[in-house]
Amino acid sequence: MMSQHRAGERTGRSIQPLLGFVFGAGYLVVGLAGFTVSDGHAFAGHDGGKLLGIFMVNPLHNVAHLAVGAVLLGAAYAGTRAARLPNLTVGAVYLPLAVVGLFVLSSSANILALNSPDNALHLASALVLLGAGLTASRATAAA
Repeated sequence: MMSQHRAGERTGRSIQPLLGFVFGAGYLVVGLAGFTVSDGHAFAGHDGGKLLGIFMVNPLHNVAHLAVGAVLLGAAYAGTRAARLPNLTVGAVYLPLAVVGLFVLSSSANILALNSPDNALHLASALVLLGAGLTASRATAAA
């Protein structure tokens, strides 16, 4: 029984750098690719180009993706302990961003050029990163 608990703890903790690498690389790629469609749009305008024809991005949104990606990737590279906090932090920031995004879609306060698919993706990212981070915390605390 104890070996199963420790194995579960190792699995829960080792997911942190994996998520950091996957999400970090993903956000870096999205941030770079976003510049191919956001040309000609205001840096922090409420309007942007559509990445993959779905997700609206402006240059500020692209820079934010690059920053998030770099933080997650750098922390993942540093190891399990270093990866957990940025995963939790990004999840904790993306959760309210997804909610606030619903209210700013058609207003000038939408400086990231968010649209509904962006909000859905931010919510999914938040739930995965927060879920994994909080699950790992409980497994560590139980040990």
